[in-house]
Amino acid sequence: MQANDVRVLKGAAVPTLVVGLVAVIVAALVTGAKGALGAAIGLILVGVFFTLGLAVVSWAGRVSPMAMMAAAVVGYVVKVLVIMAVLTAFQDTTAFNPRAFAFSVIACTLAWTLGEVRGFMKLKMLYVEPGTEVPGRGTR
Repeated sequence: MQANDVRVLKGAAVPTLVVGLVAVIVAALVTGAKGALGAAIGLILVGVFFTLGLAVVSWAGRVSPMAMMAAAVVGYVVKVLVIMAVLTAFQDTTAFNPRAFAFSVIACTLAWTLGEVRGFMKLKMLYVEPGTEVPGRGTR
């Protein structure tokens, strides 16, 4: 990972951790230990999935901008589908509270996404490489 990617990761992971811990505490107060376990599992699921997604996009960014965009779009679709599948698979579980799990996943996903957006906005990366030539045009 490049230094910019680490800053974005930190900018997304810290608010997600805070929101996840609040979700664990609220779930523990409202539904007990099973709720806290469900919220903690949701926090871990979002943290792992979104960290892996950022790592894949970072790696693809070193290959080419088109690969980075493809990795971002495919990664987003895969994350949404897998999280939906996990939510569906565990909706009737008795090991933990599925509602606390679902609310934790939603809250942590929103926190991660907003943290990532904020992190990218603070990077001040150049959109255009200065001094590059436009393909297909001769030099003057």
